Amino acid sequence: MTQRSDTRHTDVPQLLVIRHGQTEWSKVGKHTGRTDIPLTDVGRAEASDAALTLEGWNLVRAYCSPLQRARETAEIVSPACGLVTDPDLVEWDYGDFEGETTPESRERIPDWSVWTHEITGGESYDEVGERADRFLARFDAEVPAGNGVVFAHGHFLAILIARWCGLPAVEGRRFALATATVSLLGWHREDRVIRALNHRVGRILDPPFRT
Repeated sequence: MTQRSDTRHTDVPQLLVIRHGQTEWSKVGKHTGRTDIPLTDVGRAEASDAALTLEGWNLVRAYCSPLQRARETAEIVSPACGLVTDPDLVEWDYGDFEGETTPESRERIPDWSVWTHEITGGESYDEVGERADRFLARFDAEVPAGNGVVFAHGHFLAILIARWCGLPAVEGRRFALATATVSLLGWHREDRVIRALNHRVGRILDPPFRT
């Protein structure tokens, strides 16, 4: 029988990144920043599948956005280390564009995008990046080795991935995360890298460990 590589221990810090499961707004592409809405039944099933993805992982620290869609996802996955709620992990504040889809916003502002236009009444991507940087600084201090996990939101986590790799916050546009998928941020020698991205729910995540 083929043996899987051991995901239970690592002597370098790794961060698992999990977007919350489906909501009624994510299902239709509405920008959902601070609006606090629950998961759908599909979203809860997705979160259950994400728990299977983490089978065999030894998690030493788990962080969660206070918004209920992320909190529900985290509680269904139920990491044995418990959950730390972190207000810096909330989703991008979309201000005047909250609750709109991109096509709806473009009816008013041609070619509108969160990545290219001012978010009136909300946050810039650089301000979201500052929150991601604060979280990563805490993670670095609290998890010098081993596996951490963060449960949060699509755009925030995309920017977090960019900042992990030393990229400007705007390069979060390169990392589109589906609901309840699992990504893995780690190291290759001295470089911060993306070990896995948008891993589909229900498949055990079993990356190589190269030093």
